[in-house]
Amino acid sequence: MVISDPIDAAHALAELMRDTTTLAITGAGISTDSGLPDYRGQGTTEKPSIEYDMFVDDPVWQRWVWQRNHETWRVFESLEPSPGHTAIARLEDAGFISGVATQNIDGLHTKAGATNVWELHGSFARVRCLDCGRVIPREEYAADLDALNPNWPQYDRDPAVLATADREEAEASTFKVAPCSACGGLMKPAVVFFGEGLPSDDMDAAMRAATEADVALVVGSSLVVNTGMWITRQAWATGSPLAIINYGPTAADGIVDLRIDAGASETLEALADLLGA
Repeated sequence: MVISDPIDAAHALAELMRDTTTLAITGAGISTDSGLPDYRGQGTTEKPSIEYDMFVDDPVWQRWVWQRNHETWRVFESLEPSPGHTAIARLEDAGFISGVATQNIDGLHTKAGATNVWELHGSFARVRCLDCGRVIPREEYAADLDALNPNWPQYDRDPAVLATADREEAEASTFKVAPCSACGGLMKPAVVFFGEGLPSDDMDAAMRAATEADVALVVGSSLVVNTGMWITRQAWATGSPLAIINYGPTAADGIVDLRIDAGASETLEALADLLGA
């Protein structure tokens, strides 16, 4: 059954989630109301992104990644949570949601007040040294980059989540990359690049939560990215009912119990109100 009306969907979800504990599994679709594009939807680039080994092995790609990151990272800082993020935080606070396993790197679940958030693809708000493992806030590393690249232009649109592999532009870059202030090692945005391993602590915690959940609720993801599908299948394998809120088809439509083709914010706000969260 597919429900397209947010109010009807909220009533069906309330029946499913009342007196249970639900794990939320979220993707880019929950953040579109905050102004971010759905990176697998309309308006996205077809150009390949720089992969982990490319970044680690080549200073040209290192300069290009950090130039593009530095030009646009403040876009994420300025974003506000969508009503969907806020509704999930309300549902967690009221005990209906045990936590959020998110494929997003925007930090908006935490900004909305959610406490149990597992960032499966890392976070744009942090930077990690690949040599000593030190992790620092992006704001702190920005000061190091500003000192080496004074008056470098900043943009307020189109955040460069992963820089595109444009070799000609990369070789023309004069951007200077700041080393780790603790060991002199290579700093990298704490987001998962293609070809890079997932953060094990967050993945392990999300898989445990999926095993323990009574219900799994996917929001704003087509689940074509394996990360979210792994968590979803783990919950489904334990017998948990599966509900999905997403515009368009998903990779889990063959196993879903409640399919909602409606806006995430409208549906989740109505759900939180119905459950008194």
